[in-house]
Amino acid sequence: MINFIGTYDCKADTKGRVMLPVALKNQMSPVLNNGFVIKRSVFQPCLELYPMEEWNLLMQKMNKKNRFKKKNNDFIRRFSAGVKVVEIDATGRLLIPKNLVSIAGISKEVVLSSAINIVEIWDKDSYEKVLDETAEDFAALAEEVMGDDGDDGDDVS
Repeated sequence: MINFIGTYDCKADTKGRVMLPVALKNQMSPVLNNGFVIKRSVFQPCLELYPMEEWNLLMQKMNKKNRFKKKNNDFIRRFSAGVKVVEIDATGRLLIPKNLVSIAGISKEVVLSSAINIVEIWDKDSYEKVLDETAEDFAALAEEVMGDDGDDGDDVS
């Protein structure tokens, strides 16, 4: 499993190509030759870049869903809508498909933000807006998500 680190400001050209920063490309080197999957995010107006190995693990999990339940079928269809296989070219550029560029509202300024095992691809203005909107609630969110896992070390047995 790979864990990406960092947030990077980049530029997209008119064709949707983004030059990956050297630091991120170096982190990707173990998985670079296997390709990537790019898709729209479920919760945010951004794109997600999955290394192929991570995508395959996710698909194994999805494949266990009962396809005879309508909600599962509807979820899988929506989740996989617009999914594309992409590669990083020899010069370190990622070509974002045009339909996904418009879905994420990507203009010229782009942010590549690590999210553990994937990289989120944001229009810079959208990224800054989401960070601003969630800033004041982050402490409460952190406590809710990370603070009550049942393993806080307070057990005395």
